[in-house]
Amino acid sequence: MDTLVSMKVFRHVVEVGSFVGAAERMEMSAAMASKHVMHLEQQLGARLLNRTTRRVAPTEAGREYYERLSQVLTELDEAEQAVGAASVVPQGRLRVSSLSAFGLSRVMSAVADYAAQYPQVTVEITLSDRVVELIDEGFDVAIRASPSGLKSSSLIARQIATAHLVLCASPDYLRRHGTPTRIADLSRHNYLQYAGVAAPELGPSGAEGGPRVRLSGNLIVNHLEAQRVIVLQGAGIAMLGTEVIGDDLAAGRLVPLLVDQVPPRELPIHVVYASRRHLSAKVRSFVDFLAERFADETLWPSLEQIKALAVS
Repeated sequence: MDTLVSMKVFRHVVEVGSFVGAAERMEMSAAMASKHVMHLEQQLGARLLNRTTRRVAPTEAGREYYERLSQVLTELDEAEQAVGAASVVPQGRLRVSSLSAFGLSRVMSAVADYAAQYPQVTVEITLSDRVVELIDEGFDVAIRASPSGLKSSSLIARQIATAHLVLCASPDYLRRHGTPTRIADLSRHNYLQYAGVAAPELGPSGAEGGPRVRLSGNLIVNHLEAQRVIVLQGAGIAMLGTEVIGDDLAAGRLVPLLVDQVPPRELPIHVVYASRRHLSAKVRSFVDFLAERFADETLWPSLEQIKALAVS
């Protein structure tokens, strides 16, 4: 028998003074209520109730057990109510990890609006380009970009936008070093590399023939915003996502390069969380909020706009 149910039956028997009354509260027969109390007495090895034809009353041990048990069951009921409420009403602390540049340019304003709409939720947001381990590090949600998709089968991902990886440089750098007109020209340019990501090798593949060029340079950084800054300063060329440099492209601070020969690659932006089962209201509401927010907003230049901005 379920010991927790037996505990609840015993509490009701003491409070109403009968098995019949306890049975009505628990929606079971009086005989079943009696069996639950006997099960509990066997578990504890002590008599909890004195039973007569007229009344049922707790023994001394039963009275002491009832007082302790009542407090525990009350706290358990409150915990169940709190969890149930949390699954309906967004509340509590929500830990979010977001891409740094995208977080600064787009996510933070969305978080501010979300917090205003859901004041019972405390949003703790960490900006980082590192891929965090959601469960191990205690995050509820992560916002990630990956051209190759998400590898973990234990995570649920909802795409909220699409950026593009674009080869780019500043107008100042191109004035000083020349504008590449073909892939082979890239061998003469300084490629600004992101740490942990191999510099790309560009050119025809397989049966198409022709030389391939491995980009190289003398600067490696581990932060996308830092990579953006040094490209803007004219230190070289780089492959960056439009979630980082979209505004720079639109403003002419950076120029797309060789878009016909090195087509911009799609870069999906996902909001990632651990499971659809028993999803808390705070996570569900935040994911839905971001999806709706970015669905109605033009985030970055489209592929057609990127091509139009490219140097000829």
